[in-house]
Amino acid sequence: MRNSPNRLIATVFGAVYLLVGLLGFAVTSGIGFFATEGRSLIIFEVNPLHNIIHLAIGAALLYAGLNGTQLARTVNASVGGVYLLVGIVGLFLLTSPLNIIALNGADNVLHLASAVLLLGVGLSLDKSPAAARA
Repeated sequence: MRNSPNRLIATVFGAVYLLVGLLGFAVTSGIGFFATEGRSLIIFEVNPLHNIIHLAIGAALLYAGLNGTQLARTVNASVGGVYLLVGIVGLFLLTSPLNIIALNGADNVLHLASAVLLLGVGLSLDKSPAAARA
């Protein structure tokens, strides 16, 4: 994992998103599954659907990070692309009844920042093990 930024980022992000998904359930008791206004987890709004999405993304990233460079690259780039889309679309959903994952401005900033990092790492090439030893 030391020689693969993709594996490292996928593992760290995966663990963080799993933790955020679990912590989100501690604050969303009594909130509707698709509530357009969630409860605050620090500065981020979450609802149960948002928590499940965090758990799924965290699990995918963690699994990829622990199971190989190519898989980590693919998952990082894929999740980064999804987060880029969510970050952009989220800008237009903040006050909309279509905001079924209770996005707020802080969520959009986090999603866009995550997208930049995940896409940047996922679209870059890791050193091959042979090149890393040389």
